[in-house]
Amino acid sequence: MTGEVTKDPWARLRAATPARIGLGRAGSALPVAANLEFQFAHARARDAVQRAVDFAALADDLAPHPTILVDSAAPDRATYLRRPDLGRRLGPGDWPALDGHPASDLAFVIADGLSADAVQTHAAAVVRACDGPLKGLKVGPVVLARQGRVAIGDQIGARLGARLVVVLVGERPGLTVADSLGAYLTFAPRDGRRDSERNCISNIHARGGQSHEQAAAKIAWLARQALARGLTGIALKDDAPALDGHGQTGIGRAT
Repeated sequence: MTGEVTKDPWARLRAATPARIGLGRAGSALPVAANLEFQFAHARARDAVQRAVDFAALADDLAPHPTILVDSAAPDRATYLRRPDLGRRLGPGDWPALDGHPASDLAFVIADGLSADAVQTHAAAVVRACDGPLKGLKVGPVVLARQGRVAIGDQIGARLGARLVVVLVGERPGLTVADSLGAYLTFAPRDGRRDSERNCISNIHARGGQSHEQAAAKIAWLARQALARGLTGIALKDDAPALDGHGQTGIGRAT
């Protein structure tokens, strides 16, 4: 029948996921709109990796939490991206900045990782959201680790005398989300800790990810369990009650 409207069979599936599905074709290529959206997402992901975190602004956002700024052994962003090993180590001149602080139950380390956008947008908010859930624990200064990766928290935590270190780091950007933050918890931080000895909370972001409050509640639950049981990693399962969007306990189990 002429003039009959054909329903898009992909519409319901596209509404249920941010993935690029059912984009259609324009001859042998993608439609113009889909192609432009892809290029924009790719540019956002590339910029998130290359952009530098404004650590001075981040320190202001964290106030009144005391902060310490340190650098990894990577001298610049280009070297950092080529040499992941240098991002896991403190620069030789930054050790003294971590001396003289009282031992603590927990220390936060914020490292830029692979997404400056994630750190700039979410890291301070997550630390502030943890204030209530971590009440009663002694929390050390927040260390801002420029050109840092997850394992730099092992050296920092050990030097500070923290029983547990929580590293907030920008996750590798995807074509759907370029500002996703991750949190890594390591009990008894020291050089040589393996990834299997850490707990990870990922996908902290505003577009369908975990909210700041949800992330804070999970960080606090894992932190208290880690301190009580003396371990993190594959031996510490996340059995915390499920949370709603405001970090409040709901029915069911957390994944």
